[in-house]
Amino acid sequence: MTSARKHRITRSFNAASGYDGAARVQRIVADRLARRIASASAQSGPRRILEVGCGTGFLTQRLRALFPAAQIVATDIAPDMIRRARAKLGEGPHLAFHVMDAEKPDLDGPFDLICSSMAMQWFSDRQLAMQTLSALLAPDGTMAFTTLCSGSFTQWRGYYAALNLECPMPEYPDPQTLEGEWPLSGRGTWTCETIVDMPRSALSFVRELRAIGAGTPRPDHVPASLRHVLEAARRDTVFSADYNVAFGIFRRASQSGIFVTGTDTGVGKTVVSAVLARAWHASYWKPLQSGIADEPADTASVATLAALSPDRLHPPAGVYAASLSPEDAAACEGKVIDPDLIVLPKEDPGRPIVVEGAGGVMVPISAGFLMLDLMERLRLPVVLVARSTLGTINHTLLSLAVLRQRDIPVMGVILNGPDNPYARSAIERHGQVRILAEFPTLDVVSSDTVEQLARMVPDWKDACAFSTGGPAPQGTPESQPCPQG
Repeated sequence: MTSARKHRITRSFNAASGYDGAARVQRIVADRLARRIASASAQSGPRRILEVGCGTGFLTQRLRALFPAAQIVATDIAPDMIRRARAKLGEGPHLAFHVMDAEKPDLDGPFDLICSSMAMQWFSDRQLAMQTLSALLAPDGTMAFTTLCSGSFTQWRGYYAALNLECPMPEYPDPQTLEGEWPLSGRGTWTCETIVDMPRSALSFVRELRAIGAGTPRPDHVPASLRHVLEAARRDTVFSADYNVAFGIFRRASQSGIFVTGTDTGVGKTVVSAVLARAWHASYWKPLQSGIADEPADTASVATLAALSPDRLHPPAGVYAASLSPEDAAACEGKVIDPDLIVLPKEDPGRPIVVEGAGGVMVPISAGFLMLDLMERLRLPVVLVARSTLGTINHTLLSLAVLRQRDIPVMGVILNGPDNPYARSAIERHGQVRILAEFPTLDVVSSDTVEQLARMVPDWKDACAFSTGGPAPQGTPESQPCPQG
């Protein structure tokens, strides 16, 4: 968003002196968001809350009633909105107001709750804003947002379409787009509701939008004759404004890190885990280790390859001798794995953890509990390790599909083996995923080779910025030219 457009939006909201009287839908949405926040909060409630785009304080008032002991910082880009909210609600030891652009926060975290009602549709880069705000969350902290989504204002847009005119309202995102924009530091979901408002007329609708400061057109709008649109609207005896509202709840993982899984056993998860632990100065945890009768335990291998100090190693929750799935390996020893005892280790919040799974996504851990269920429970983004050789496209796309059915975020794919541009291109395009790195076939695996491979991996901050569901990077060919000969 250009500074000129942001200035226009700020000016419109500063001038919205009639906001409280006209913002009927905004008041309803704030009520419904507050109920969702209450349901998603622990019994003790958040201790520190950041609200962005507070307006005149509809949501702020409800937050204060829900969490009277919490410290709330309510912010808005428009100074006059802050002035009105302060005049209505006052300030005190548990409530402070601050003028701030939500996309460029100037406050220090951590916050247990970051929330915003009906402000996100004004963001210039929604996904980047959510990533920026999520960095201010405490571990296990929650973000709660509402925004307009696709299908809003059907009748009003129809008048413009009938006259072959461009509607000044922006095109709002669909729920699938919103789902793909959550940060990789946790998990979130969106649900949509339709709220139908019944202004006295289309003219009243336009006036009320201006009264609440929402009259700024989209940046590329070509001005059209509003008079002609209103004339078309007068032919309808009833006018309604349908607000399709998306409610999003996101929870940051208790520990930053990633879960390394593979398309199969023996695809190189342990080497990749060592590389990532080295590249990101991370700690390492293998929750379930089987097969120690045939080869060294992965924890010892990673410790050597990545040169990890003892404080960066966490012992497995279960170790078994047989080279079988954890469920079967435990059964061979007369044991049954209790998934509730597999708990993510406590780690320095500033240090990510690399968690290595056993086998692939669908490997059994116990009756009715797969490796996939463990990934879902730990709420860490996944790095999927795959071979680069023939057959990898099918295996990789199937694994990605299963992960996304559970809404498990995918940081990216790492390919092991000979260079295969066809496989890379197909996985990127059809899997809508990033290839984080391509590792060559290794004749010898040592700490030196792991150090060399670590230089091929994006740093932790850049890796976390990768989209969970965006398109392939620019420059990726749509298809590879056929080999000659």
